[in-house]
Amino acid sequence: MVRYTGINHLAMATCDMNRTIRFWRDLLGMRLVAGLGHPGYRHYFFEISAHDMIAFFEWPDVTPIPEKDHGVPVRGPFAFDHISFGVGDDDDLWALKDRLEAADIWVSEVIDHGFIHSVYTFDPNNIPIEFSAPVPGTDLRRNPRMRDSAPCAAAAEGPEPVSGHWPEVTRPTADADKTMYPGEGTILTDDDV
Repeated sequence: MVRYTGINHLAMATCDMNRTIRFWRDLLGMRLVAGLGHPGYRHYFFEISAHDMIAFFEWPDVTPIPEKDHGVPVRGPFAFDHISFGVGDDDDLWALKDRLEAADIWVSEVIDHGFIHSVYTFDPNNIPIEFSAPVPGTDLRRNPRMRDSAPCAAAAEGPEPVSGHWPEVTRPTADADKTMYPGEGTILTDDDV
């Protein structure tokens, strides 16, 4: 089975990288760790944790998404509802709430979800964001819970991956055929630039 290490990066879009940097780096405190670009295009990465980043493409003709409250159902084409960032504890959650309010940015009250405590807000691109602190003594990863009164068939099979639903790999890529093609980000490792 594949060993996942976290979210390498979420890729979002903005039309105003300066405003995006001011929010994500300067207000939220996420380091700006990489930047690619040329006129008409930028792709910048912010560090969430040792394993996770959020990135933004800057495209001049993109417009902020319409504001949509977190978790409210929608109709029609849709990609995601919101992003939830984990924080260390309730003190971190309150510190973020205070920073957002001091910046005159809307932030919800602290919500007790039983297994996490959360606040909700929006970034300058109207991306819905949640910040979540763990509740001590409650770890859903260690102790999965299903409290859906009518779970779908796949969920009723339990938390662990179930084999037999997808074809097995019968022809893995041979080592001699494992070729990697250079992408734009290779410039970030070139010390001659």
